[in-house]
This record gives sequence, structure tokens and C-alpha cells, in this order.
Amino acid sequence: MFGRSIRIFTLFGFEVKIDLSWVILALLITWSLAQGLFPHYFKGLTTATYWWMGIFGALGLFFSIVFHELCHSLVARKYGLPIKGITLFIFGGVASMEEEPPSAKAEFLMAIAGPASSIVLGLIFFIIRTVGIETDWSVPLTGIFTYLSFINWVLAGFNLIPAFPLDGGRVLRSALWKWKNDIRWSTRIASRVGAVFGLVLIFLGVIQFFSGNFIGGIWWFMIGIFLQNAARMSYQQLITRQALEGENVRDFMKPDPVTVTPSITVEQLVEDFIYKYHFKMFPVVEGEKLIGCITTRHIKGIPKAQWSSRTVAEIAKTCSSANTIDPETDAIKALSIMNRTGNSRLMVVEGNKLVGILALKDIMKFLSIKLDLEGYVEKDTK
Repeated sequence: MFGRSIRIFTLFGFEVKIDLSWVILALLITWSLAQGLFPHYFKGLTTATYWWMGIFGALGLFFSIVFHELCHSLVARKYGLPIKGITLFIFGGVASMEEEPPSAKAEFLMAIAGPASSIVLGLIFFIIRTVGIETDWSVPLTGIFTYLSFINWVLAGFNLIPAFPLDGGRVLRSALWKWKNDIRWSTRIASRVGAVFGLVLIFLGVIQFFSGNFIGGIWWFMIGIFLQNAARMSYQQLITRQALEGENVRDFMKPDPVTVTPSITVEQLVEDFIYKYHFKMFPVVEGEKLIGCITTRHIKGIPKAQWSSRTVAEIAKTCSSANTIDPETDAIKALSIMNRTGNSRLMVVEGNKLVGILALKDIMKFLSIKLDLEGYVEKDTK
């Protein structure tokens, strides 16, 4: 879903990261507050004051989104669900879950925790704002708290819309799940509602755009596209998890993989291995010892004129959790690692011994066959 992200801090054991798209959002929010909202509602202040209000308003929104997602994550932890972290991106924030909730009750409590926290946080900001007005705080200060109380209630209200994967959509899924005791059917219905809501936002965005509200129209359109894609992806992820349930890495790995020695040159690697076998990654083995791996990405950073003089040992990547995996590991976890790292091949190791190679294409072939044979698509269209 996201591009490159940067970790900024850890809170209660959760990594909080910022996707580079958040920088765009932060600048847009600061600009719109400083040049639009605050001058409209709090007249007579200096331009510099409006900009400071915009900066602190954007920082307050940042805090509010982190708080919202943190509450989701704390409830998820209570139910034993692993959370990789919290990532802020151009459309807000998301707590990254690696598994589905264990029950409809857990789903409901996790989903409602976010909007409830935003309502409470909005109330806290409103109380601070009221105290500030009663004790004659400056207009810029009370103005910032007025905005933060309002925006938290807006955040809660928007997330309560029953469009999956928004929090309201997850509440809808939990109710359907409780009713039918079928998470796949519930996710399919909630995802369809989310996709329809995305279409509505796209339509409203087009109307806004041609009515003269260009920026607002573009934002509604982009959010609608995002919700449509997120709804479809959420359903596809659930189907993938269910199809791979009970499968482990050993079921998909190729034993006796093609390996290279650390002493060969990059030129030999390219000519004798990459062009011959068409793999993007090769394990580097010396004797029976696994040294690491080398990929086409590593080679791209070496000028072609140096290929004949540089050896594999000089540029090989050492073994890590990003490129190795145990054969008994769940296949879903392997997919998660591949998605996070961008690696389409993982070295399968037992201790320090290489026992095979796991390729993304082999997992996808299995998925395609299983979904076709067991009728996942057909069942879900009835």
C-alpha cells in the first residue's frame, strides 16, 4: 500500500513510521490552515501568526492520528494479534496487522477503539479550549485547540462510515460475522459497501472539481480511489490467508538450489548464472557454509567496467531475517516478508545450512490452482 517509510520513534513497543507521502499531506494541511481556515475564522492576525497556527495545527493532527491508531494497536495486542507498527501516509494512518482478528468481538472492539479515542481526544481539546477562553488565553492558542477538537470529531465521524476497511466498515463486518459466523462472507459484503462508498466519493469529487472547488474535488476523487482499492485488497488478502492456512514454507521450497561461490567475479555470475538460470537472487555458499546472497539489485550498483575485477564476496549481502526463513514457517509470514522487503526469493535455512529456495511465483501458482479447484471465487459470487 505504501512506498518508502521512515521510522521516527517507538511507542509502547510499536514502531511509528512516516510514509514519504505524509510529507505532502503535512505541507498541504499546514498551507490550508495558514492560508484558509484560520484567517477565515480568526480575523485580524498577522501572516506569521497564521503560519505558526498552521504548523501547530498540523502537529496536533499528527498526534491525533497516532493516538487513534495506537488505540487500535493496544486492543489488538490484548487479543494477541501481532502489529508490525503504525504508518502515517497521505490518506491518514494505519496500524499494520499481520493476521485477521480471532473473533467478531475482537474485531468490533479493535475497530471501535479508534473512533472512540478520537471522540474522547476531541472532548479533551474542547475542554482545554473552553478553559482557555474563560481565562483569556490568546486567540491563536484557543484557535488551535478549537481546530483540534473539531478535526478529531470529524476523524471519528468519517471513520465510523460503514465502508470497509474504515473502522465503521470493520464494525459492520463484525456484526455480519457474528450473525453468519462466516468471516469470508462478511468481508465480501463489507468490502462491497466500501467499494460503493469509494465510487460515491469519486462521483462527488468530479462534481466538486467541475463546480470550481478544484483542490477539494481532487481530494475526494483520490480518497475514493484509495477506498476502492483498499476494500478490494482487504478481501483478497483474507482469501489468500485462508487459502494458505496450514501451509508452510517446506511445501513450496525448491530443494538443492543453484548456488554460487564467493570467489567468482560479477562478470562470471552474470554470464554463467543470471543469464543461464534467469534468477534474480543466488545463495552464496563456500563449502557447506552459507555466506549470504547476491541479487541483481546489488549488481546494478556496480559499473559494468568493474564486473571483471569485483568478486561476489565483495558485494554479497549477509544472511538476515529479510532474506532467510525457516522451512516450518507459515507461508503467510513468508509472503509478508516478501511484501515488506521486495524480495521475490528467500533462502530456506535450518540452522546455518541452506536447504532450499522459496520463490514467490511458486506460492502464487499454488494459490491460483487452489482457488480454482476449491471454488473460492464461485462460492463468493453466489
